[in-house]
Amino acid sequence: MARVRKRSRHLSKLCSFSCCRPASTDEHAQIGQKGYSRLVYCNEADSQEQIRLKYRGNYVSTTKYTAANFIPKSLFEQFRRVANIYFLVVACVSFSPLAPYSAPSVLVPLIVVIGATMAKEGVEDWRRRLQDIEANNRKVQVYDKSCSSFRETKWKDLRVGDVVKVDKDEFFPADMLLLSSSYEDGVCYVETMNLDGETNLKLKHALEVTSSLNDDEALKKFRAVIKCEDPNEHLYSFIGTLYYECQQYPLSLQQILLRDSKLKNTEFIYGVVIFTGHDTKVMQNAIDPPSKRTKIERRMDKIVYVLFSTLILVSFIGSLFFGIETKQDISGANLRRWYLRPDKTTVFFDPTRASLAALFHFLTGLMLYGYLIPISLYVSIEIVKVLQSIFINQDQAMYDEETNRPAHARTSNLNEELGQVHTILSDKTGTLTCNSMEFVKCSIAGTAYGRGMTEVEAALARKRGESVPEQMPIESGKSVKGFSFRDERIMNGQWVHEPHADKIQKFFRVLATCHTAVPETTESGELFYEAESADEAAFLIAAREIGFEFFLRNQTSIKLHELDTQSGIKVDRIYKLLQVLEFSSARKRMSVIVRNEESQLLLLAKGADSVIFERLSKHGREFEAQTKEHIEKYSEAGLRTLAIAYRELGEDEYRIWEQEYMKAKTSVSADRDVLVDELADRIERDLILLGATAVEDKLQKGVPGCIEKLASAGIRIWVLTGDKKGTAINIGYACHLLRHGMKQIVITLESQEIEDLEKHGDKEAVAKASLESIKFQIHEGKTQVVQERSKEFGLIIDGKSLTFALDKDLVNSFMDLAMACATVICCRSSPKQKAIVTGLVKSITGKTTLAIGDGANDVSMIQEADIGVGISGVEGMQAAMASDFSIAQFRFLERLLFVHGHWCYRRIAMMICYFFYKNITFGFTLFWYEAYASFSGQPAYNDWYMSCYNVFFTSLPVIALGVFDQDVSARLCLKYPLLYREGLQNILFNWVPILGWMFNGVLSSIIIFFLTTNSITGPAFRKDGQVADYSVLGVTMYSSVVWVVNCQMALSINYFTWIQHLFIWGSIAFWYIFLLVYGSLPPTLSTTAYKVFVEACAPSFLYWLTTLLVVISTLLPLFFYRAFQIRFRPMEHDRILTQRSEGLEHDDVTKRRASESTETRNSSDSSSQISIRIENLKASPRQKNS
Repeated sequence: MARVRKRSRHLSKLCSFSCCRPASTDEHAQIGQKGYSRLVYCNEADSQEQIRLKYRGNYVSTTKYTAANFIPKSLFEQFRRVANIYFLVVACVSFSPLAPYSAPSVLVPLIVVIGATMAKEGVEDWRRRLQDIEANNRKVQVYDKSCSSFRETKWKDLRVGDVVKVDKDEFFPADMLLLSSSYEDGVCYVETMNLDGETNLKLKHALEVTSSLNDDEALKKFRAVIKCEDPNEHLYSFIGTLYYECQQYPLSLQQILLRDSKLKNTEFIYGVVIFTGHDTKVMQNAIDPPSKRTKIERRMDKIVYVLFSTLILVSFIGSLFFGIETKQDISGANLRRWYLRPDKTTVFFDPTRASLAALFHFLTGLMLYGYLIPISLYVSIEIVKVLQSIFINQDQAMYDEETNRPAHARTSNLNEELGQVHTILSDKTGTLTCNSMEFVKCSIAGTAYGRGMTEVEAALARKRGESVPEQMPIESGKSVKGFSFRDERIMNGQWVHEPHADKIQKFFRVLATCHTAVPETTESGELFYEAESADEAAFLIAAREIGFEFFLRNQTSIKLHELDTQSGIKVDRIYKLLQVLEFSSARKRMSVIVRNEESQLLLLAKGADSVIFERLSKHGREFEAQTKEHIEKYSEAGLRTLAIAYRELGEDEYRIWEQEYMKAKTSVSADRDVLVDELADRIERDLILLGATAVEDKLQKGVPGCIEKLASAGIRIWVLTGDKKGTAINIGYACHLLRHGMKQIVITLESQEIEDLEKHGDKEAVAKASLESIKFQIHEGKTQVVQERSKEFGLIIDGKSLTFALDKDLVNSFMDLAMACATVICCRSSPKQKAIVTGLVKSITGKTTLAIGDGANDVSMIQEADIGVGISGVEGMQAAMASDFSIAQFRFLERLLFVHGHWCYRRIAMMICYFFYKNITFGFTLFWYEAYASFSGQPAYNDWYMSCYNVFFTSLPVIALGVFDQDVSARLCLKYPLLYREGLQNILFNWVPILGWMFNGVLSSIIIFFLTTNSITGPAFRKDGQVADYSVLGVTMYSSVVWVVNCQMALSINYFTWIQHLFIWGSIAFWYIFLLVYGSLPPTLSTTAYKVFVEACAPSFLYWLTTLLVVISTLLPLFFYRAFQIRFRPMEHDRILTQRSEGLEHDDVTKRRASESTETRNSSDSSSQISIRIENLKASPRQKNS
């Protein structure tokens, strides 16, 4: 597709985004002031003037650490956790005589835990560094004046002022000014996916004065100076001036090529480097995402504080009794415990200074009972969450074959939060729908065209009990993506016989010319369009199918293949493109000004009906009533509508307007955009209405079923959309957001009173009346909800009403009403309103919120919510890149929450509770022993027994629980949404189960200590008659603790794998291996553990019998509690498993059929296993896929 250079016309007159005219000095008042002081000497990067400015190089680093600061910075991160600070203090104090154990036994576990976490941080940062090295060492061609040619250099060596050449499909190495391109008119096409996630191509163009710099010789003489804004993060604005050949040329964003965007459909470009490295806009935007912490983590911190309080209390009690006992050692001349020689002792045991001794003992107790705080908890949770994230990433059930995209957990911090979602806030377009637009209907000159029924119409028909006819094939005989229109009246050239054929012709000419799309051809010669939106592409396809084919554009013209009504053959028509008044969310419309072959000046416009209708002329409203009626019907059918209009301009009118418009465009001032919009608004008046378009954005596969399941789980669903109220309501019915029997509460400002006030133009009166109206409607809604509590309610509010509802005086009442409704739909919502509403829901409910969207306009909402889910869809990857989890289709949200969310919540909750249980069990045996030993501060166990407890003997089983355990299978999670309520109501991690596990830990410690001491301290322990000593008691009690906590784990697990068996029984076996190896070391190293197992414990029958008795006795309370709970107070998964077990057993007895389906056989196996679980409190299924 060749581009033609139009020498006869200046670029400054071609389109609205050409800012090429010289501007007066006063218009550049900002240049040189604060914020606008950047100075670039083009093609003179090595000049003294440029060097003196000392701008940054192009080296980029995204790492968190450097070689110099890794250790101090990483250590600072680790010791932000209060538990780690505690263990550090204990490790330091362990070198003093106060320590009840040796310093290495404390330091080694701390170093292992801190070192493991630091190693993880280091590996992650090293990966980022490798990415930086790859980017910094990419090659680019830089112009060398000395040899008048380009030479290859690395990105990191680029300097401000360098002239570079970038070839097709290469990334831009820095922010650059476009000088020229392989096209003669200096345009190029850029893909900005890495910047804003958008996949559509952007058109950039050089200034007319530099577009001829397209060879080495021309560049040799090129010298210029750029004065522009300082580095900033604004991707969509640029203010600067080019000083070249004694002239000033204003620069805009249209001449700027940003780092990390890619050159497409252009052979090469030349550019001069303006911003480098961390000064580039993409790096200025590279901020860390908001830090999100789960509710479980926050509660875990509170539990740690409770344990710290317990630690202080226990230490205080021990020191109090120690002081009392010590003071009584000397009574006058009598020595009570004479064997301790209280008359000749240190300050730590001095009866005459008992209070001071008690204080020192208190400090000793703080160290001794430190095992109440689980040192390996944080690192274990991090390991588990990373492994859980890997399972999410590899779940084939969430892989989308069509787009070749799997689910992706972009963070592992929020896994368990997926199981506690209370409210989902969702975008509509591209999230619930496909964002793949199909042109289905249109209204032209008051006549509706297009037959067939949309998905929404079909859903409404089914709701009313009407039959839904099958869709007929498209008349053209072939399926065209983006075109589902069929109407024999205007297809195949039949439109020429319609009463308003001239209006139909103008209608489709507007669709074919009013756009910014670029036509492209595939290798097979098929024409397709690179458009900025799916709607725009659908309009062009529709125009082509009707007979108005857009096939070529450049900066000066647009070419169409059209049907000539007189000759009946297709001819090429050229429309000279004079101005493009681009679409924006504020303008809600787009216009082009063209000159046709008859030399008529035409303004062609399309936009939102509310905007277009208010700009119609008196004689342009002929079909307004019919068109409004059709638009209303299209909206009810869930279609997206735009109004189409035009006007003919006078030569003088256009010439005067153009002068003012170009002056505004070329001004370099803060209010430039405001001036441009005002001038655009001035000419977009007195329009003549042609009709309206209607495109369908079809629902994604599985959306209705997914939403129904989410609602049945008790999750509230909010939809925040930019659609009209009617469209949103009908889409709501189609995807089961609004359900049969649900009562609607509609809050709107569409009242006659408000309209009359708006006509008078009194803004203050309108605002006051609107506020009162919204206040009254909210009050009425709340009254209705209170009076009819048995019914479900759906709240619908439009964006204008939402603005007033979010007023500080109304927001609480509005949120009360909204939270009482099962579904809330906010229509005509802006991105800012989406973020505000998300923040309000999060703060007011205090529950977990999840925001899901697919576009750049959803990013603020996604980042505001507790959990952000991005859909990697048609609108690009920006939402996915800003999210915590990304999925390809909305329906995968069901599995993400009901399966992974449910499992992760249960696993993490059980894991943390078990961690505290095992540490309390262990820690309190130390306390009971100290009481048994007159609060002497003597630990019950060898130093290294205590050090290895959390790291080696009990850590792996709890990690296996956090990674593999399942209360029910994935299929049952999806089949029974009520299971999800366990997480929604936080049943497993509120204070009742937490305190229950803590009580169980204290109870276990009591049973272990007293049963062990009473069993082995009285009778002879060895065959030779020797009794058990301190070392034997410690080994026996420690063995019991290791057995008990691991067997408790076995009872708590619902789903066994070989890994869990290995970790549980392997941890117990490793304790005995450790005892053998450690006990074989010399006594100077092994101390009390020397040969104690081989010579004393292993040969003793009493040791093994005591261990067995203690383990059984300690497990009985949990066994009885679970039996009672399953029988009388079952949780949701207990009910489901019991019902399935009983039901399937009944089927086996009554039917006795051998030919059961595979599904029934699998379920039967599962049910028998569940029966065992109910009786023995331990499920050990071979396979749990049912």
